[in-house]
Amino acid sequence: MKPHVIVLQIVLGCSRSRTELHLNPDPGGYNFTSRVIVGTISAVENTAHDDGLSTFESVRPRLFGIAYRMLGSASEAEDIVQDAWLRWQGTDRNTVVDPPAFLATATTRLAITFAQSARSRHETYVGPWLPEPVDTSNDPRLGAERAEALEFAVLLLLEKLSPTERAAYILREAFDYSYDQIAHIIRSSEANARQLVTRARKHISDGRRKAVSSSEQKRLLNAFIVASQKGDLPALEKLFASDVVSYADGGGAVHVARLPVSGRDRVAKYTASVWPIAWTGVTPEWVEANGQASVLMLLGGVPMALLTVEASEEGIVSILLMARPSKLAAIWRSTETKRASQSLSQTAPG
Repeated sequence: MKPHVIVLQIVLGCSRSRTELHLNPDPGGYNFTSRVIVGTISAVENTAHDDGLSTFESVRPRLFGIAYRMLGSASEAEDIVQDAWLRWQGTDRNTVVDPPAFLATATTRLAITFAQSARSRHETYVGPWLPEPVDTSNDPRLGAERAEALEFAVLLLLEKLSPTERAAYILREAFDYSYDQIAHIIRSSEANARQLVTRARKHISDGRRKAVSSSEQKRLLNAFIVASQKGDLPALEKLFASDVVSYADGGGAVHVARLPVSGRDRVAKYTASVWPIAWTGVTPEWVEANGQASVLMLLGGVPMALLTVEASEEGIVSILLMARPSKLAAIWRSTETKRASQSLSQTAPG
């Protein structure tokens, strides 16, 4: 039995080989199904005699970090990393001078191509499109040198850039790549790479509000939860900036507002009338998503949505509710894994 167990563990180490947790809508509510995607054993056997797998796994967090920032989707980022793995398997690795650079280049180019088609899909998306949340509690920088381009607000701003501009900005600001390296990856000149990064920086700077501290953001989120549960209109009005916007991403799979609600008065009245109902039977569970305090809204132990807020010195500037079931799978899986790990550590003999 041991050889089979070992092979399974190796296969599960591949980027595509993972347990996927799916939240499926049904007439009675929601239910979870899970499945394990296992790569071909032949691919693993081929790498058992060299360092192909160990090299890939050593840079996998970086590859995922690049792909996620490019796409704002954990599931799509996993697919990109899998495609990079397949390219790595199909390459004569003896000719690769710098494997990490080769894999980062392949991942970025694959993500650029994917992002070009993703833009058209987002344009036809039902309701507001919001990034898929990822757990950053164990890796605040998500495989990068800096925790840049992870916040929901920044990911939404990146969506408005061309895929090449996005890649140049991410590689420079989050991963500290040189302009020469960026130029090679995006198949451009160094001068053009500099221009792309400069334009992207300006775009992000112009659209980015000066953020409050993480403790203040968490305090405001908690205050919003309390006020929205009670439908406390005066309290809500005090929390909001004048130009606050409420976004809800249900992707057509969940009944939520399909248009953003904007302005302090409108958002306060909308929240006071709708949210007390939404909180019925729901338990909030605090998590860290994309580097900021967030709350998983659980109904009967099942996540129904993830809630967070963006805030400035004026107050809450945006309310983000991610309710599309497929966008909750990654962070819920991470939460369950940590919970199981903590349970094991508590029950293990001293």
